[in-house]
Amino acid sequence: MGRGEGSPGGDLHADATAVLGNWRPAGRDQEALRQAYLGFLAGRPDACRRSCEAGHITASALVLDATGERTLLTLHPRVGRWLQLGGHCEASDVTLAGAALREATEESGIRGLRIEPTPIHLDVHPITCSSGVPTRHFDVRFLVRAPVDAQAVRSAESVDLQWWPLDAMPSNVDDLYPMVEAALARLR
Repeated sequence: MGRGEGSPGGDLHADATAVLGNWRPAGRDQEALRQAYLGFLAGRPDACRRSCEAGHITASALVLDATGERTLLTLHPRVGRWLQLGGHCEASDVTLAGAALREATEESGIRGLRIEPTPIHLDVHPITCSSGVPTRHFDVRFLVRAPVDAQAVRSAESVDLQWWPLDAMPSNVDDLYPMVEAALARLR
């Protein structure tokens, strides 16, 4: 096993369990999901690996600009929708926050991103990953702040990449609003 996949010393699974075990979300729905994630982690030592066909933990980032008024969204090539940045945990990841920050940096091209180490939101969604197998993503979402005057550079993982005002996001992102609300509550 690679580092971050259940090996001693760099145990992403242990970090995910600790992070979610210590986090106390504000709402009942998020608490129910937190408990479900903890149950999934307890039953699946491979829960953080993409190869876990029953589903796997993913890490994503709601990237806000320095003013906290805009978010960076990617037009996902397979899903065809605007989404927050993020994705699968890799063997080199040792923390969920580190995985979210790595994904945000890779997908945005922005250096100097800062991450809040405590999750802001959880979401489980069905998806067919690149392996072609239908599965579920147990997404752990973090708040990430961009430096002043950050310029995003689209990666090969995106059809488009744009800053959107929080009060004027694209029309098909209704499922992102609970995450945005959680982030704004954290900033207050």
